[in-house]
Amino acid sequence: MTDAETPATAAIVLVVDDERALAEVVASYLRRGGFDVHITGDGPAAVNAARTLQPDLIVLDLMLPGFDGIEVCRQVRTFSDCYIIMLTARDEEVDKLLGLSMGADDYLAKPFSPREVVARAQAMLRRPRTLGTNSPAPDVEPEPWRVGDVVIDSVARTVTTADGEVDLTRTEFDLLAAMAARPRMAFSRRQLINAVWGEDWYGDEHVVDVHIGHLRGKLGDEAATPRVIRTVRGVGYGLVAGP
Repeated sequence: MTDAETPATAAIVLVVDDERALAEVVASYLRRGGFDVHITGDGPAAVNAARTLQPDLIVLDLMLPGFDGIEVCRQVRTFSDCYIIMLTARDEEVDKLLGLSMGADDYLAKPFSPREVVARAQAMLRRPRTLGTNSPAPDVEPEPWRVGDVVIDSVARTVTTADGEVDLTRTEFDLLAAMAARPRMAFSRRQLINAVWGEDWYGDEHVVDVHIGHLRGKLGDEAATPRVIRTVRGVGYGLVAGP
């Protein structure tokens, strides 16, 4: 499928790799898979493109000019919850752990099959990260949830504190809303993934930790002395107090 033939509703994929020939090959397979694909080749350009394009998925090489894929991932996670597949030429556990700790969703070591990239992209985007979009609208709108000075409005999809409205990504809001819906429950990472990413999601479950970390930072919450989100040792996460 050529760029001109790409449907207007196609998911947007940003391929970031300084090996232009490899990037073009991956992009060509993704375009044939029905995606709207854009390419860039260095760290700063990748972050700028992510802001401008708001992609659904980033295929991100670890080693880049400017700054590396780890830093790209860290910066992108401050404003976007798009899916990120990290690519690396070194099949080392440390690379995988660093990438996932910054919020990457999946990991592929070079050399890899471009068909595998397409398959993983299709699996990720088959079920968008949205909480409750298929549920029928309730007859009575639910009241906002309150956790201390934090107010979570599931209808308006807003979160406010004493300092005003908090700017959350979709995934951050959905994680908080999932926990607020059952405020006494201790959620495992898998349960939160099922609620926010969907039951057919595959990838490293510790991606939840990254989004919880960003969420805590935006709420001014400390893991050591939590006011909103508590860590449940050996289980996962929950709220400090009910509504």
